[in-house]
Amino acid sequence: MFVDQVKVYVKGGDGGNGMVAFRREKYVPKGGPAGGDGGNGADVVFEVDEGLRTLMDFRYQRHFKAQRGEHGMSKSQHGKNATDMVVKVPPGTVVMDDDTKEVIADLTEHGQRAVIARGGRGGRGNTRFATPANPAPELSENGEPGQERYIVMELKLLADVGLVGFPSVGKSTLLSVVSAARPKIAEYHFTTIVPNLGVVETEDGRSFVMADLPGLIEGAHEGVGLGHQFLRHIERTRVIVHVIDMSGMEGRDPYEDYVTINNELKEYNLRLTERPQIVVANKMDMPDSEENLAAFKEKIGEEVPVFPISAVTREGLKELLFAVADMVDKTPEFPLADFEEEKGIHRVMYKHEDQPAEFLITRDSAGVFVVSGAKVEKLFKMTDFSREDSVRRFARQLRSMGVDDALRERGAEDGDIVRLLDYEFEFVE
Repeated sequence: MFVDQVKVYVKGGDGGNGMVAFRREKYVPKGGPAGGDGGNGADVVFEVDEGLRTLMDFRYQRHFKAQRGEHGMSKSQHGKNATDMVVKVPPGTVVMDDDTKEVIADLTEHGQRAVIARGGRGGRGNTRFATPANPAPELSENGEPGQERYIVMELKLLADVGLVGFPSVGKSTLLSVVSAARPKIAEYHFTTIVPNLGVVETEDGRSFVMADLPGLIEGAHEGVGLGHQFLRHIERTRVIVHVIDMSGMEGRDPYEDYVTINNELKEYNLRLTERPQIVVANKMDMPDSEENLAAFKEKIGEEVPVFPISAVTREGLKELLFAVADMVDKTPEFPLADFEEEKGIHRVMYKHEDQPAEFLITRDSAGVFVVSGAKVEKLFKMTDFSREDSVRRFARQLRSMGVDDALRERGAEDGDIVRLLDYEFEFVE
């Protein structure tokens, strides 16, 4: 089965908790605090493996959760950092955040890596909180939660040449005679239901990768037929080879076929019109093909190169392959996203963005004040509520953020219930 789009959940490892400990050696006066920091959580890293061709593995494992860091130990020993979780993906994988639709990574080359979910840092032990005013603090931090998100992975095949056209125009037959690929060929529409790849070698020793894609029909960009599932694979190709049935056996006009398919490509992604296109007039061994070709050339004009061939009798294939190889050689790759930092180009762009609120206060139907927000929730998760010093520190942090004043403005009084995540507190004046 060919799988080219999947949604998965990834979570970086939480940081290890810091420790509260004190030195108690007999011959060490004023031993003091000795609690170590927690280790950092593991990142979830995607790495390209050229041996993979599909996202099939992600159909069965959709959750990737990295290990947390080791907790801090006594004698000021640092917890061990967790080892990164490396997930293998096929070349051509595009990773997007499901919520923001932002492209996180475009993975194309073997061995290329990208961090998809960062692990949290380790919490600090009580050694870090010692001050002249408080030389023996009973205070430590829990580890920072790892980043978690839902991502959408799309596979866009890495092929130099893409074959497009209506169903049953001879795309699979053409691929089978110019390469060692053996796609399914039969006398019915949509015989090809998954993309097929083949390596084509010309007589002068040049080679390129050709992809045979399922047939397109009118409305494919809106989801009609099978084509809409596979239009994404054309985005990677440098050259589009547009195969047209010149015999008219299906009762369609070749020129209308040409216009319809190009319109579908344009409607799906306007940038596909930038790709150089070679038109292949197939089935020239059939009657009426010569007349249809003459009429087609008259309508299309001289600017677009048309190569009359017969995939069955192999007539005209040599000239076609030379022309395709020449076009591939002089056409640069079309990047899906310009990751300028990878190319060594660093630009600074200043633009005004509203600072996101650190917290939000609402009231539920029972009259309980609900405090939410990424920063305040992170502080809450990193607080060890089993120790009085940690609770006091958390209260000071809320006060400095302005949570107390905001609650008073919303009408909170002494004894009112305040909820943060799944925990409830009393508001104390």
